[in-house]
Amino acid sequence: MPHRLLAIGECMVEMAPTDGGLFKMGFAGDTFNTAWYARRLARAGMDVAYLTAVGDDAASDKLRAFTEHSGVTPEFQVIPDTSVGLYMIATKDGERSFSYWRSAAAARQMADNLADLPVSGNGDIVFFSGITMAILAGQGREHLLAAVAHARANGATVAFDPNLRPRLWEDADTMRHWISASAQIADITLPSHEDEATWFDDASPQATATRYLDLGCELAIVKDGPGAVLIATQDGPPQAVQPQKIAKLVDTTAAGDAFNAAVLVELMTGGDVTKAVQAGCALSAQVIQSPGALVAI
Repeated sequence: MPHRLLAIGECMVEMAPTDGGLFKMGFAGDTFNTAWYARRLARAGMDVAYLTAVGDDAASDKLRAFTEHSGVTPEFQVIPDTSVGLYMIATKDGERSFSYWRSAAAARQMADNLADLPVSGNGDIVFFSGITMAILAGQGREHLLAAVAHARANGATVAFDPNLRPRLWEDADTMRHWISASAQIADITLPSHEDEATWFDDASPQATATRYLDLGCELAIVKDGPGAVLIATQDGPPQAVQPQKIAKLVDTTAAGDAFNAAVLVELMTGGDVTKAVQAGCALSAQVIQSPGALVAI
């Protein structure tokens, strides 16, 4: 059976402006972007899958078709009389802003009845994010963490990107609680220091790494924008990997998502963590020099 990278979260309809003033429809979302890039990097014998919930409408059908066409295996729960979330991009003076419509999205219910994840165990990776947790309604957060913990107990490796988005949470304390609870069942964390410094008062990337290691993670890979990526483990000295400089920054939308994809694929195929981070930096540098979340590589 091939090893599987299972990403969990929400993929939304993206409406992006074009030069003619019209909007182009696409699909994107943080963990979906990671799955999309991982599929393009995946070696033989690796399956990349995406777990979410969709509705029974035309937009949901298009998302399934797009997922399959991308080579990603859809693990979709269909919830009748719902749809997928939508966001619209606006640009001004080269800066992007976003408007979201996701309150009634099916993905908010994806963990309502979740018990087991579609992974087999050893060699598989389960990947989710703080956004995955933030959008869940009711007891969905408890159910998702229980399912992830069960997969981990059966041998799967768990990777978690906190991806802090305070506007999605009820309040900052709730966000901090669930981010920490998620990290406690993760083997690998992939935080961004700038966000962590704002919401967890981390004075340095090393402080961010130490906090996640203290929560029980075996490996913390701390991104810091154009700065060095810090690799920290439970034993051994930390290591810094400096990203390469780029000629022109165009769009950072999926920089972290692409980075995560390259890191996880490299680790899944037996590469060491330094090589994995170098691969993540290289892919991220390529992606941010083109517009949009999903860039041909």
